[in-house]
Amino acid sequence: MEEQLATLQQWIDDSRSIVFFGGAGVSTESGIKDFRSVDGLYSQRYRWPPEEILSRTFFDRDPEEFYRFYRDKMLCLDARPNAAHRKLAELEAAGKLLGVITQNIDGLHQAAGSQRVWELHGSVHRNFCVKCGKFHPVEFVRDSQGIPTCSCGGTVKPDVVLYEEGLDSRVIQGAVEDLRKAGLLIIGGTSLAVYPAAGLIDYFGGGRIVLINKTPTPYDRRADLVIPAPIGEVLGRITVK
Repeated sequence: MEEQLATLQQWIDDSRSIVFFGGAGVSTESGIKDFRSVDGLYSQRYRWPPEEILSRTFFDRDPEEFYRFYRDKMLCLDARPNAAHRKLAELEAAGKLLGVITQNIDGLHQAAGSQRVWELHGSVHRNFCVKCGKFHPVEFVRDSQGIPTCSCGGTVKPDVVLYEEGLDSRVIQGAVEDLRKAGLLIIGGTSLAVYPAAGLIDYFGGGRIVLINKTPTPYDRRADLVIPAPIGEVLGRITVK
């Protein structure tokens, strides 16, 4: 891997228009389970499968059961940024990284200091009343019992994209604009199996693609450099100059 790391270091040194596209594997090194690994949420057993519980239909039909699962499995508020999050924030501060595009909802990129983050699937840290629109912090959801209810009597919903819901057009537009400007695209910690999010990398404007993931992905053949290793381990060894 040393030769691959040296190549990545050189490409980062030479670039001032990097975009990072990441998935669940970016946060697993912070202790947050992903969905599709051997010990991820999809391999665990519940009365309903996770993808059904995390659907808009299920939320509307049985919000109390939704929140029982959501508080237990989706709120990981003790997690802290790892080497990947910190290095990306450092690259942005150095003027080399245009932005981060993430499929994660944990807010760890912002906790590490990243400013320009396109959260494709929303964030657990934002919650709103479906009746009056008032926003509530994540602690409101965590500390409530049963269905979190706004002062107006409306149900509070996490500002996360559930199954059956569309992505935010403003977020998509911002991510696409950054991808079109990028000269180096680093993809990390994602199987590139979730659509429409994974399809966004087709908007990359040109230059080099680096793919860092522990397991193969459908896009490996399109990458100029593939590093089969944990993203935090790889980016943690990069020096920002």
